[in-house]
Amino acid sequence: MIGAIIGDIVGSRFEFNNYRKKDFDLFGAGCFATDDSIMSLAVAKAVLEHKLNGADLGKAAVHYMQEYGRPYPDCGFGGNFWHWIYSDNPKPYNSFGNGAAMRVSACAYAADTLEEALAMSDAVTVVSHNHPEGIKGARAVTAAIYLAKTGATIPQINRHIVTNYYPLEFYIDEIRPWYRFNETCQDTVPEAIEAFLESESFEDALRTAISVGGDSDTLAAITCSIAEAYYGVPQALYDKALTYLDERLTPLLHAFEQQYGTNIEKSGGNANDI
Repeated sequence: MIGAIIGDIVGSRFEFNNYRKKDFDLFGAGCFATDDSIMSLAVAKAVLEHKLNGADLGKAAVHYMQEYGRPYPDCGFGGNFWHWIYSDNPKPYNSFGNGAAMRVSACAYAADTLEEALAMSDAVTVVSHNHPEGIKGARAVTAAIYLAKTGATIPQINRHIVTNYYPLEFYIDEIRPWYRFNETCQDTVPEAIEAFLESESFEDALRTAISVGGDSDTLAAITCSIAEAYYGVPQALYDKALTYLDERLTPLLHAFEQQYGTNIEKSGGNANDI
């Protein structure tokens, strides 16, 4: 959960000002928690209600995404999703935007089986992003997180994604010179997953994701949601990210962590330049 938030915050200042190298300060002027963090936390609240109290997950996702999204009209919502957030009768609108994939961390962390994780991913996705590519993007990220959480190796995760979702017939160094801003699942999720697959640590995954360019906050949120499950998060990055969450959002994170834990990197990581 915190991995997606860290990726989002670090990537926020690069979304429209891409930096295609890995030698940057992780946190700086212009960083903030965007809609990626807010929606991830809203879905986490819905997952808690579903798992602990038997709430209908789809209905809970709509309720909490609206409840926690509406106080932040300028957090970076796409145009169609902005209208969905403020609608009195929100309906799915056949979207395959990458917002479907950045908000599903909680489904993977709370699930007891891969099948359950994917079912929860579908439930929180189709309420807005019901295009097959939107559902697939969310599923791919959920599966990668779940497999990382349960001890799969990077080659095993790679094989699962290639077999079931995307061919991944590229390397980050190959696409970095020409990759541009894209808000679709099919042109964000494969790049984010590949950034994780090529990484050597949580911080390296984060830096690699940012260096790709494109929709930096969302791409990094997706990459780091997987990297957290695989490597854990350096304590220093966790602590710094909390300073960007307000009194409305912080309790959501802590409530989810109290139930499902936090994966802190055992080595402490390298966060000298945060």
